[in-house]
Amino acid sequence: MIHIDPTLTAAGLSGICSDLFAASAAKLRRLQARWDSAMGSPVFTVAGEYSTRGWTEWTQGFQFGSALLQFDATGDGGFLASGKAATLQWMAPHVSHTGVHDHGFNNVSTYGNLLRLMNEKRIPENEWERHFYELALKLSGAVQAARWTALGPAAGYVHSFNGPQSLFADTIRSMRALVVSWQLGHKFMGEGDREINLLGRALQHAETTSKYNVWFGDGRDAYDIRGRVAHESIFNLTDKAYRCPSTQQGYSPFSTWTRGLAWILCGYAELLEFLQTLPDGALEAFGGAGKWLTLFRATAEATADFYLEHTPVDGVPYWDTGAPGLASLGDWRNAPAQIENDFEPVDSSAACIAAQGLLRLGKVIGGEAGERYYQAGLTTARTVLGGPYLSQDPAHEGLILHSIYHRPNGWDYTPPGSAIPRGESSMWGDYHARELALMIQRMGRGEPYLKFYQ
Repeated sequence: MIHIDPTLTAAGLSGICSDLFAASAAKLRRLQARWDSAMGSPVFTVAGEYSTRGWTEWTQGFQFGSALLQFDATGDGGFLASGKAATLQWMAPHVSHTGVHDHGFNNVSTYGNLLRLMNEKRIPENEWERHFYELALKLSGAVQAARWTALGPAAGYVHSFNGPQSLFADTIRSMRALVVSWQLGHKFMGEGDREINLLGRALQHAETTSKYNVWFGDGRDAYDIRGRVAHESIFNLTDKAYRCPSTQQGYSPFSTWTRGLAWILCGYAELLEFLQTLPDGALEAFGGAGKWLTLFRATAEATADFYLEHTPVDGVPYWDTGAPGLASLGDWRNAPAQIENDFEPVDSSAACIAAQGLLRLGKVIGGEAGERYYQAGLTTARTVLGGPYLSQDPAHEGLILHSIYHRPNGWDYTPPGSAIPRGESSMWGDYHARELALMIQRMGRGEPYLKFYQ
């Protein structure tokens, strides 16, 4: 399990964060100069060069959002200009995209970051520019909420691109899109001019995800280990019954794909932060604040505890906790992650996402338990934001090395002489590393806390 360093501070990691953004600048400039967005979104690197993958365009917002995070961290106006221009030119189709569950990834990372920067007075106030960002976010939340599978009058979920029977763990982080749209006062209208409450729909999705994609150790089935996460849940659309767990990118439905767990941990932690900012009575129509604060905290804590227990001592996990090759690595939980092994790859992108979730969960719950999660987040960040994960090779377009995309499909590049994929980067891993470093940098400097909501 992770060996938590209780002496770490956000300020003490400032050097690591500065090194990351120094490396990040050159990576962003190189990719911007080479990449033709007309051919699709960069997804992951192959032999150090970003490539696309025609599965779903879920990473373009990370590409342009990374430039905005770079400006936020360094004040370099060139990255602000490029991020704004690319958002204007390329992101509109993502706002109206009815076929994906990725609006939180694409649109909150671009339009959302721009609106946040204006709200923080990091960029000049401009009335029409503000209206533009707000309108994009209002519509994005509504379009995402329309991708709805109802399980009853007050239950359901935003279904994945696999179809209305499919609920992905990943989608919890797209509930940000619904929340932002609701906060901006958007009225999402359905048949018969019926208004559909966006906050209510986000809460229902979160409740369904917690109930079916996360285990709590209460005897649900033979593989009920508290904090375990299934990538996908499958429902019968005829009678609305839950049928079984499934997975797309994990090893099996009964093991835990660690990036899926990281999405859950980070998603519930940041939504818990948001819920605690709401005024008294705001959640009465949905069963009261107590119900939701309890549910979100329990879900975040269960997955956090599982991550701490089933991750190597330095905080970087293997790609799936049930991957069969782990048996050949001996006592892998009580050793640093072995990047150069012959059996199973690590996944640095899961560590970047989970570290942010641990920091947020620690801050929002406070106390002794919160301190443990917070220090675990710093411990993981210290590892994954530095060497040997931080790429210092100017010929490599990725920022954070040893990310894994789709191990079952064999999409990840295996270098010559290696038995497993390693040494490559992903657009989501690089984005979340920047987001993690920016969050730590702001906390270390006493600057405004990094958050998605208004």
